[in-house]
Amino acid sequence: MAEKLYGMIAEFRKPEALAEAVKEASRAGYTRLDAFSPFPLRDVAHLLGARTSAIPWIAVVAGLAGAVVQYGSQYWMNVIDYPINVGGRPLHSWPTFIPATLIVAILWAGVATLLGLLIILRLPRLHHPIFAVHGFERASEDRFFLCILSEDPLFDEEGTRRFLETLAPQIVREVPA
Repeated sequence: MAEKLYGMIAEFRKPEALAEAVKEASRAGYTRLDAFSPFPLRDVAHLLGARTSAIPWIAVVAGLAGAVVQYGSQYWMNVIDYPINVGGRPLHSWPTFIPATLIVAILWAGVATLLGLLIILRLPRLHHPIFAVHGFERASEDRFFLCILSEDPLFDEEGTRRFLETLAPQIVREVPA
């Protein structure tokens, strides 16, 4: 029985070679691609269809929600629920509410950003099939990798291997599932 594959991976020495490989794979009709490099490659990310992250929106919405909840709770406690006039100050003394409101807004935004990031990136992920590929540790040093996932409709073990070899990589390897 044949071993199930996660995909097929090709190793390149230069970022330009990876970018060209992604273009060729897209032209060939492959849609389930992933690329790995030691530093961000905007052109490769664009070719792979990477979207702008939702993290900034999560932070803004959570920060505003935290600010509204904090300010509203202070208003409720000091004006409606238990009004105490101390030293002749007005019950709704908004300048005294601002510091706590800002602190809570920042706290909510920070926590929501962390949780949103973990959920979007599906972390913590202690193992990924691609970690088992010999030499993949160089993806954080000086190598560039293109992986065609076995989920791709055009994926055929031999055909995909031949296609990747036409892109002049250092080596093409199978990624076991």
